Amino acid sequence: MNRYEEDLSVTQLLAPRLAYFAAVARHEHVTRAAHELGVPQSTLSRAMVRLEQDLGVTLFARKGRTVALTTAGRTFLASAEQALDGIARAAESVQQDADPTYGKVAFGFLHTLGSETVPGLIRAFRADHPRIRFSLVQNYGEAMLEKLRSGELDLCLTSPVPEAPDLVGRRLDEQRLRLVVPDDHRLAGRKRIRLAEAAEETFVTLEPGYGLRRITDDLCAEAGFAPRVAFEGEEAETLRGLVAAGLGVALLPPPAVARPGVVELTVTAPRAVREIGVAWLDGHPDTPPVAEFKRFLLSRRGRLIPELEPPAQASSPSRAGRTAAAEASPAGV
Repeated sequence: MNRYEEDLSVTQLLAPRLAYFAAVARHEHVTRAAHELGVPQSTLSRAMVRLEQDLGVTLFARKGRTVALTTAGRTFLASAEQALDGIARAAESVQQDADPTYGKVAFGFLHTLGSETVPGLIRAFRADHPRIRFSLVQNYGEAMLEKLRSGELDLCLTSPVPEAPDLVGRRLDEQRLRLVVPDDHRLAGRKRIRLAEAAEETFVTLEPGYGLRRITDDLCAEAGFAPRVAFEGEEAETLRGLVAAGLGVALLPPPAVARPGVVELTVTAPRAVREIGVAWLDGHPDTPPVAEFKRFLLSRRGRLIPELEPPAQASSPSRAGRTAAAEASPAGV
C-alpha cells in the first residue's frame, strides 16, 4: 500500500468519528455529548473506543461517564476542530453558491464578446436578479469546453456551437464577419467584396484551435483558396493592429469602437458569419442561479448580438493621404 492509499484508508476510518470525538472532548462527558448529537450513549462510547483502537493511542482518561483529554487527545482535538471547521466552511460555500438569490454562476465567453455583449447580458440579467454573483472567464472556445468538462464552468458562450456527445450546445445568434484591410490598401475604397478577391492577400489570423481560425479557413476554402498566413495571434484586436500596420488582412467580427488605420468591408460571398451559442455539460445538474441564467440566455435567441453597420473609417487620413499631404507641404512647415 502506497502513502496515498494509507492516507485515504486512515481518512475513511476517522472522518465519520471526528464530530463524535469533538463533542465528547467539548463536554468531557459521554452522556451530555450523546444528548447533543442525538445518538445513544452506548453508540458514542463504542465509537470512541474504536477510534482509540484504530489510532493506537489513548485519547481520554476515563472516570465513569466523565472523561478528560490526554496529551495525545488535546493534540488530536486541535487538528480535528480545524478539519471540522473546514468541512463547515466548504458546506456553507457550496450552499451559498446554490442559493437562488445569492448564488454564483461560473460563466465563460470568447474574448471578442467581452467588451460589449457579455457586460450587457449581465446587466440585463441582474436587473431582475441583483444579488446573483458571477465568476467570469475569458478564453478561446476549446479551452472553455475543457473547463466545462472539468466542472470549472457552468455555462459558456462560444463559437462555433460545439457538437460533442458530452456537451449540449444551443445556437443563440450569428455575427457577421468582415474583411479588415489597411486604410491604404488597394481594396480600401470598396464597401463590399467577394472573399475570392482576397485570394492573393496575406492574412493575419488567430492561432489554430480558436473557433474563428477554423471559420476563417473554412470560408477561404469555400471561396476557392487557402489563406497565406503571415502572423497568428490570440486576440482579435491584436489582429486589427497588425492589419493597421500593413502586415496583412483579416476576417474579424465588428469592433465595439472603430479603429484608426483599417477599413472594414462587408463580405458578400460566401456568407461570412459565425454562430454564437451557449454550451453546458450534458447531464450536469444546475443550481437554481445557473438554471435561471441559462433560461435568460436561451430567451435572447436571435437578439444576443446587435447587428452593427460597418464602422465609418476613422477621421485620421490614410497613410497614402498623409504622405501626399506631406509632399505637397512647403518645406519646414
